[in-house]
This record gives sequence, structure tokens and C-alpha cells, in this order.
Amino acid sequence: MATNRKPLRAFCAVKGHAFDRNAFEDMLRACGAEPTLVDQPAAAAMIEADLLCDYDVVVLHDMWGLDFRAPREERPAPVDPGAALKAGWARILGRGTGVLALHHAIASWPAWDDYARMLGGRFLYREGALDGSPRQDSGYCPDVRYTAATAPHPVTEGVAGRFELDDELYAMEILESEGLQPLLTRVSDIAPERFLSARNAVRRIEDEPWSPPNDQRLIGWAKTADASRVVYLQPGDGPQTFAHPEYRRLVTNALAWIAAPRG
Repeated sequence: MATNRKPLRAFCAVKGHAFDRNAFEDMLRACGAEPTLVDQPAAAAMIEADLLCDYDVVVLHDMWGLDFRAPREERPAPVDPGAALKAGWARILGRGTGVLALHHAIASWPAWDDYARMLGGRFLYREGALDGSPRQDSGYCPDVRYTAATAPHPVTEGVAGRFELDDELYAMEILESEGLQPLLTRVSDIAPERFLSARNAVRRIEDEPWSPPNDQRLIGWAKTADASRVVYLQPGDGPQTFAHPEYRRLVTNALAWIAAPRG
């Protein structure tokens, strides 16, 4: 999807979860961005060093802050982000740089509640706490076809009211207290037993009973964090979604919206 405006300079944090790098970069270029893909942990080091001043937006498609090499019964262990990374993110949000988080980025930094508040939710790979309350592990439903519906917002302008996606769904924690503006909702009914436990998958447990924490159908929203605009879109697992025309229109609009000054 071509745009007539000058491409947005996009800093893109990646790594921590497998993805089609070429399809992802092609999608961002088609959506009006000039992406610089930086693998973790180099992306975090650049944020700590305050090297993002020349970028118009930040795109998150990483999954970092988890130790999958921890002993099986502790896997994945949450990693403390450290004071320098927290300070780096505070500078980004204080400057008003927009943030677009896609798919598995919502699972990053489970030891850092302010990161979940910034994005508006969290996917938990193991039981934990969020805002002082205990939470069970989240679930995922891979390779599922479903229908999504849009809500009125600048990010959904020109996007079909309903469209089908073949992607991965999450059953996760959503922080509605963070002033989320709905963008995308799953309207298809998905049987709870189709969702799999993230904890059991990581620890290779096959016979332990599990059920999803909720039937939350909100899969895309907009919000603010300090001076920045933030958009989270749960779709974004693979090349079939990156090539989808309605998804590309959503990403195009999202990039434009988060890059615009707040007024």
C-alpha cells in the first residue's frame, strides 16, 4: 500500500521470537516507513544510550526480558530490565515518540509492570503478578481463521468494518484501566479448549489441565503513555498477515497516528 508522504523513520526492535524478517520489513515499507531493524539485546542497548532521537516512531516486534534457558520448573524466568533501560524508555515517552507494538511484543519484560501499562496489557508465559494481583499464565491459539471487527478511530479509517485473518490469537491480560481506545475486536467464537497453555508449552507438560484466563476479545487498541501515542495490534504472527491489505491499512494508519503530535 503506497503512501505519498515522506517515509517515517522507524526504529524496530526484533528478536526473541521467530518471524519472517523479509515479509515484516516489506510490510513496513509498504505502510510508509523506512525501517531500521535492530535485534535484541542491541535494541535495548540503543534505548539505554538514548540513540533513538532521530527516529519518528518505535515499532516493537521483539519478545525480550524472559530467560528460556532457566531450569525447566522456573522457565521462562523474568529478567529485570535494569534502571538504565527504564530511564531510556522514560526519555522516549517523555519526548512523545509514538510506539507501535505488534503481536508477541506484549509478552516482553514480565518483571516490569510499567512496560505492561505502557502497552496496555501483558501475555504471561508463566504465572505471575500484575499490578500486585496474581495472574495465571496466558494462552495461545495458533493458525486460526477468525473475523475481526473495527471500531471508529483514525487508526481504522478506511479499513473494512469486518475482515478475516489467519493468525494466532492470545488469551491474555488486558489493562482496561489504562484508557484503551478499542480498534479491533474478535467476533468469531473460538472454543476455549483450542487455546493452549504458554507455561505448559514452554515446559513441555502435556497432561496438566488448563483453561484460558478469560474470553477477552479485544485484539487491538490505542492509548497514550506520558507524551506518546501507543497502538497495540495482536495480529502479526506471520507473512500471511503482513501481506493482508486490511492489516497493512491498519499499520499504515497506526504509524501515521502515533507519529502525529498530540494535540
